[in-house]
Amino acid sequence: MSENVKLTAKPFHFQCDKRTTALVVIDMQNDFCSPGGFGELLGNDISQTRAIIPKLQQVLAACREHGVLVVHTREGHLPDLSDCPPTKLRRSQLQGAGIGDAGPMGRILVRGERGHEIVSELAPAEGELVIDKSGKGAFYRTELDALLQARGIASLVLTGVTTHVCVHTTLREANDRGYECLVLEDGTAAFDPADQEAAIRMVHQQGGIFGWVGWADDWIAALNHDKVI
Repeated sequence: MSENVKLTAKPFHFQCDKRTTALVVIDMQNDFCSPGGFGELLGNDISQTRAIIPKLQQVLAACREHGVLVVHTREGHLPDLSDCPPTKLRRSQLQGAGIGDAGPMGRILVRGERGHEIVSELAPAEGELVIDKSGKGAFYRTELDALLQARGIASLVLTGVTTHVCVHTTLREANDRGYECLVLEDGTAAFDPADQEAAIRMVHQQGGIFGWVGWADDWIAALNHDKVI
């Protein structure tokens, strides 16, 4: 059976070898996707971030079935906040939901608290990589690049939240490191649909300046070899 995957995408077909591809599920945490989390405490509509959970369940199932490496990321800080820049801490406090403050699911954006956990519907399976990060990008001060390189990974399929912040930062970091990146439009979300639209457009404009944009069903179908368009 061929390990080659090819699907329709913007600005042109995306192609990869599933043996050297990783699915990256970015920050699908209670703090961003559940009632009482950091995102909602800031006044955001979390229905946007929750809406992609069923589609991501399908993507995860397909990738697991086909042996595609799965990586989950979580944004959060050490309990003493020593890895949180003062500027980031100060801005969060000014917005009324300070990092480290007590919230409905424990201390906000702190590792080990319930808010920091990945939503139960997308819980990591045994053996899947979980990257804890203190910044927006998944490569910043983490072991992600080394782990991917050790496994011969060349292509990334990016999903998760929020598209214009942590997904885009990770995408740009990956692009600078030479990874080929596909962003799943219906597998990513922002709290504001206008941010989602702008972030998606930025990926594929100028001939794919950061990578490709595709749809979850096309990715799944390509994995299953049901259609190659």
